Amino acid sequence: MPTETPRPLRADAARNSEKIVRAARAVFAERGPDAPLDEIARRAGVGIATLFRRFPDKGALLHAMLDQQFTEQVRPALGRAQQDSDPLRGLAEVLEAALFSAADNYNALTAARNAGVLTAEIGDRFFDALDPLVQQGQRAGVIRQDLVSEDVRRIMFMLVSVLWTMEPGEGGWRRYVALMLDGLSPAAAGPLPNAAPPLRRQER
Repeated sequence: MPTETPRPLRADAARNSEKIVRAARAVFAERGPDAPLDEIARRAGVGIATLFRRFPDKGALLHAMLDQQFTEQVRPALGRAQQDSDPLRGLAEVLEAALFSAADNYNALTAARNAGVLTAEIGDRFFDALDPLVQQGQRAGVIRQDLVSEDVRRIMFMLVSVLWTMEPGEGGWRRYVALMLDGLSPAAAGPLPNAAPPLRRQER
């Protein structure tokens, strides 16, 4: 069945959406995971009805926030890594950018997790760009050959989960990125037990 192509937002509607998402990121950072939507609308300079026209529920707003966060804080690192002559260095930069972004948007990420927005699917765009970097590192002999796509996803989820174990704003996550990168090296790699189990997708 053919589907209709979504019509682009009018310029004023697009500006309102941008203002709302930026205001939401600021309010979540200040007020925590339960940031009130009326305060977000006030900070954006729009009415609450306008906010709900653009984002019918909190989940939609959180999704837009994560999308903006990815575009501004992670995608540039992916672009640089793709041009880096050292694939392991490029991968390290991407992992650090992703963890910095998650830590920088800790309250929004917590709200997304609590609302069930933080699903495996939401990271697909990131991992689709990350997988070729890993494969390039494997061809160069700097990343262990038995690492598969499912492993990479679980490793990233594990790294993000470190954030829930420390105070917001702490930079201790860098320690675990370094440990994980050492584990990806083929230098002292032992055989892995079992094959990587398939990813279980969460029901929405």
